[in-house]
Amino acid sequence: MTSPAHESTFNFRNVKGDVLGGLTAGIVTLPLALAFGLQSGLGAVSGLYCAILLGAVAILCGGTRTLISTPTGPMTVVAALTIAQAIAMAGSLERALGTILGIFLLAGAVQIAFGLLKFGGNVKYIPYPVLSGFMTGIGIILILFQMYPLVGLPSPSNIIDGITGWPQAFPSINLQAFALGAITLLILYMTPKITTTVPATLLALLVGTFMSITGGFSVPLIGEVTQGLPSLQLNALWHLDVSQPWFILSAALTLGALGCIDTLLTAVIVDKITETKHHSDRELIGQGLGNMASGLFGGLPGAGTTMSSIVNVKAGGRTRLAGVISSLFLLAVLLGLGTYVQYVPIPVLAAILITVGLDIIDYKGLKEVMKVDRAEGAILLIVLVMTVFVDLITAVGIGMTLSVFIFMKKMGVIGEEKIALFPLRSLKVRKPCDLKEEFILPQDTLDHVYIKTFSGPVFFGFSQYLIDNLKQLPEVKILVFEMNRVPYLDQSAAHALELVFEYMHKRGIQVLLANVNSQPLAMLRAVDLVPRLIQEDHLFEDIFDCVRWLEEDFVNQPSSQDSHSLASRSAKGQGHPYENIKNVIN
Repeated sequence: MTSPAHESTFNFRNVKGDVLGGLTAGIVTLPLALAFGLQSGLGAVSGLYCAILLGAVAILCGGTRTLISTPTGPMTVVAALTIAQAIAMAGSLERALGTILGIFLLAGAVQIAFGLLKFGGNVKYIPYPVLSGFMTGIGIILILFQMYPLVGLPSPSNIIDGITGWPQAFPSINLQAFALGAITLLILYMTPKITTTVPATLLALLVGTFMSITGGFSVPLIGEVTQGLPSLQLNALWHLDVSQPWFILSAALTLGALGCIDTLLTAVIVDKITETKHHSDRELIGQGLGNMASGLFGGLPGAGTTMSSIVNVKAGGRTRLAGVISSLFLLAVLLGLGTYVQYVPIPVLAAILITVGLDIIDYKGLKEVMKVDRAEGAILLIVLVMTVFVDLITAVGIGMTLSVFIFMKKMGVIGEEKIALFPLRSLKVRKPCDLKEEFILPQDTLDHVYIKTFSGPVFFGFSQYLIDNLKQLPEVKILVFEMNRVPYLDQSAAHALELVFEYMHKRGIQVLLANVNSQPLAMLRAVDLVPRLIQEDHLFEDIFDCVRWLEEDFVNQPSSQDSHSLASRSAKGQGHPYENIKNVIN
């Protein structure tokens, strides 16, 4: 794979392919941009502004050569909900424009911050059930909102009204609008089966508009569209309502994070087709700059678009020039054809968006709900329901929290299953030649010296599990933790071990540590378990050094009978040899 990190902005060796790819992508983008703009509540032209400005800035500043950025289904759904809430709080669109602009600018800043902090590679850590439930919920929201415009009725203000309002709305259905929408859906699904030369969305837009005009259909239209270049909207910021900071911050964070996810997932798809490798962090910075530019001129926020990007590369686009051509084409449409856009029927755009919503739904994930682990299936459904009926940021937050908790629980169970506690006498003696073949420790001591081996992660639940195991054993005086299979220990695991060591310390159980890898040992020192609970001379390179130390310690003890036990040594005033020792166990 090749990387765009050090690539020049333009490469004119593929001009023909880039021009064709850019024009094709622009043609595909046009009807979608109009539809998304109309659905957002800011007007159809806001979608065009986004496709022009975001598309141009992101392709020039981003980290993917062939990614086409436009309004997208997920971003438009969130933007539409945000705009509706801002209007409800302000009382009118004019009064809410300052707040809306502030949110869009802050969302772009969030994306830039994510890029600067190098969060681009972290999208791969989003669990599939969370992503699947979220995207399916977005698709359902988009479909539900467009069912009303499809039959000539205004969109509901929220999902609940959209679901419960059908009995009252049904008698008011515009049959001509429904017929036009049905024909549009038929064209959208039949065209790819007949030809792939003409984009289905463009053909549906043209045919639906032509039928509406020539047939004299009485259906809602887009209406007059602002012509000419967009104007800067900075004056609107004077009306920014700062009395609702949580609404502004949460909406901006949702839009910014969603834009990052939407874009990077599309970039991965484009990478597979073009056999290139995008620069995630640079792409997020480019997207943030593009969304800020779009917002400043009255456009929607958007993201990298799968459909337009794939059309671009399949038509021959291979460099950033293709994205610039796409934006210039849309600008030409805005300047030259704005007069005709006003005649586009809203039911036609609603039908186009319904197909987008249907494409967003993750049918594979829904089919697997009953087949996969019940916890993962439940997370998918919970995120889906909360996305549709609560709000998107809460849905993702709860989904991520549940996923982390379930993952920790599963890893904890795996770690518990690999815990092995056995007496020293059962250890297979394949020791170096300088060690005696037989233990010189007395039999009663051997029965009270146990070795614990384990592998895998350590969580808080581990400590109680091990303590319960120790309670079931006969009297234990020495416990050796063999940690060769513990490559990593985090702070939570270290404190989980601290609970175990304190339990053993209170019961006079000596802890020895063997085969501790460098990172776990460094963590134990960082949280002061070594030397506070585990003395330096109780750390051994391997289990046999530990056994040798035990044997030498026994040989060096006084020969009197009362000195053979740890308790008697403590009684003689020497102090309990393990009084300040606590071991680290993974």
